Amino acid sequence: MFLSTSHAPISALLCLACIAITECAAHSVTPGDVTKIARVTGATPPGEMLPNPNHTDQNDLLFGTDLGVLWDEGDGEVRIAFGDTYGKGWDGDGAGPDSADWRSNLLALSRDADPEAGLVFTRMVQDTPGHAKELLRARRDAKEWTVIPTAGVSVGTRQFLHYMSVRHWGAPGYWDTNEGGIAYSDDGGASWTRPTTPLWPNTPAGDSKFQQGAFAKLGDYVYLFGTPNGRHGDACLARVPSSAILDGKAYQYWDGSTWRTGGEATARQVVRGPIAELSVAYNSYFHRWLMVTLDEDRHALVLRDAPALVGPWTEGKILASAQDFPALYGGYIDPLHNSGPNLYFTLSQWTPYNVFWMRCALSGGDAKS
Repeated sequence: MFLSTSHAPISALLCLACIAITECAAHSVTPGDVTKIARVTGATPPGEMLPNPNHTDQNDLLFGTDLGVLWDEGDGEVRIAFGDTYGKGWDGDGAGPDSADWRSNLLALSRDADPEAGLVFTRMVQDTPGHAKELLRARRDAKEWTVIPTAGVSVGTRQFLHYMSVRHWGAPGYWDTNEGGIAYSDDGGASWTRPTTPLWPNTPAGDSKFQQGAFAKLGDYVYLFGTPNGRHGDACLARVPSSAILDGKAYQYWDGSTWRTGGEATARQVVRGPIAELSVAYNSYFHRWLMVTLDEDRHALVLRDAPALVGPWTEGKILASAQDFPALYGGYIDPLHNSGPNLYFTLSQWTPYNVFWMRCALSGGDAKS
């Protein structure tokens, strides 16, 4: 419930805030044991016992990649977008050389009904038999080095992909972007158009709030969480009618108490950073919105939850730690199997620069009896 606060005394506002935080904490969700179920991408190295249902090294010339951004196509099929990808010539340790069949982004499709068996691909979008296709081509020059997908959503038969245009990779956890934008596909993801709207151009200070994103659908709106480039910013929130995703002027931004037009300058944080690689989905078992992000300072993926998209969001609880999964990042929630006490998600590890399928047992919340 959101109350008008324009005439409320400070003490009353503080009281309301305390009540909201207390209620949020009382119904919060707690992550428990986390398990690596299967490999999603890459070859099985000697000694690894994980199932590898996709063998992307053999079937798609995908040897190393990251992210695994998930979204529901709407008819029981999930789409999975990957970031910078390498094939033959990849050296097996983090991102590969530019000459190793480098592709900035790829897309897989899955109708896997059993999350316990791993994330099994139906197919990957390919440009030639046995070779996964790049979706959005980057200029690959001093202006734009690569184009990385950060979120996806489906409205009707049209697919939308939020991306960041990366100008320069910096020190770990820092990079410079030109803009965040939204591309779309009308043929199931085989080809993509990158229009000039909506765009969120980065500022000279590098503090545009929607360089990376996470989509959520609710009612007649698509919601877009946004963070700046890098892994140290806060999260803000925008929304747009589902029919107007490509109309940049139709976006409204949450200013802390109401929705406003006028651009991202009106947006105020809904979650305090450091936040990167967001994923948001509603869990019908706990009756809560779940958010998975990377917390760079804690070297962990963390889980937050909230009764509403605008919050209040709980503090991040460790979902998976780099102590157990070294160099981890990029946790994305499975949208098809999010109606029970287990959370399924993708997880990337810089070494071996591949994506894995994870399960975490959750408890608490306003769970079904």
